[in-house]
Order: sequence, then structure tokens, then C-alpha cells
Amino acid sequence: MTASPPADPAAFIRAHTVPASPPACPEISLWSATEITPIWEATEAWLEAHGVPPPYWAFCWAGGQALTRWILDNPAEVAGLRVLDFAAGSGVTAIAAAMRGAARVEAAEIDPLASAAIALNADLNGVEIELIEGDVVGAPCRWDLVVAGDVCYEAPMTAHIWPWLKSLAASGARVVLADPGRAYLPRTGLRRIADYSVVTSLELEDRSQREVSIYTLAG
Repeated sequence: MTASPPADPAAFIRAHTVPASPPACPEISLWSATEITPIWEATEAWLEAHGVPPPYWAFCWAGGQALTRWILDNPAEVAGLRVLDFAAGSGVTAIAAAMRGAARVEAAEIDPLASAAIALNADLNGVEIELIEGDVVGAPCRWDLVVAGDVCYEAPMTAHIWPWLKSLAASGARVVLADPGRAYLPRTGLRRIADYSVVTSLELEDRSQREVSIYTLAG
């Protein structure tokens, strides 16, 4: 069975999540899965039965939290710029960029339910974000800054996105990545610019705190 979004994604999100703030960025509220929401305890069988893809958008992962914290603490890195939040998930980093004065913020997601969550989260925080639905990989560069949190968690994903990210950097965009030590992050062409310790959940990770590094990518 191929998972597909519910008929009313916004209603589904509101029914299965509650507004909450990630530990590393309490300035931002997100429609999130918590211990008291049904989707937290949903099994893969439940998700499949309801036609719902894995709800990555319902959690603020360590990489996204660190990248968001970096933007919130360094507004000069985004102010006045055209920003893309790639594989945006909940849209938390896009929200931070909009809050810190980016001229234009786009968020790219292939999951329609995640796109709906980003729209709801943007409204929750009173910011404007433009959605890119579908696979943006291969699109020509139209951004000054491209940010991506924790995108190298699988070999096929990394192989698909890495040449494009490098081409964006070669075209003049600044590409900033957050990685919590995933196995498939390439080890060349990266310059580490910051480190964060991020509280996470044992429901998501194998530890309650992860060390996340922020990198810039050479073209």
C-alpha cells in the first residue's frame, strides 16, 4: 500500500499533534507529536492502515534544532537573504529564518503532509513561508542561503542530494548543513562552523542528547 496524505491534512495534523516548543529553540512553536498525542504511539501498521507516511514532520530532530538555534543566534547570517530550507520537515529552520529577517523563505518537502504542517507552523508563528512541494533536487540556484538539517541519514538520500547541493554552492549560494553524526555524511568539502548539544527523545534517537555540528559546504 502506498501511503498518501489524509483528505484534510490540516485537520489530521491538529487532531494528532499539539503546539509545543523544541528544547533548543523555545522561541518557536510547532504542531508536534508528544506523549499525549495519538501519532506518538502509532505503529507502522496504524500508519499504513490510515494511509499516512512516517510523520517525520511531527518531531523536531536534533539536526533541525541545532540549525534553527544557529540562525536564531546569528540573524546576520539570514537577514535580507533569499533562503531555502531543504527537506524542511516541520519547517522549524525556515520559520527561524523568517523571524530573523530573511527577504524570502522557501521550504521544500516531498511529503504533502509535511507541507501542510509547515503551513500550519508558519501561521502559528506569524511568519510567511513559500512552499515547494515535490522534489526540488536539480532546480537551478535562486537562493543566497540553503540550509538543511540531518539530511544524510541514508546512502540513497545522500547520493541523490549531494551533487545538487555542491552545485548550489558552486553557483554562489552558501550551503549550511547540520549533522548529528550520521554515517552517510561525506567527509570532504565541509568546514565546521559551530557545535551544539541538543536534547532529544529516546523515542527518536538512541540517546537523550546528541552532539550536532554545523557545516558549510564547498562547491
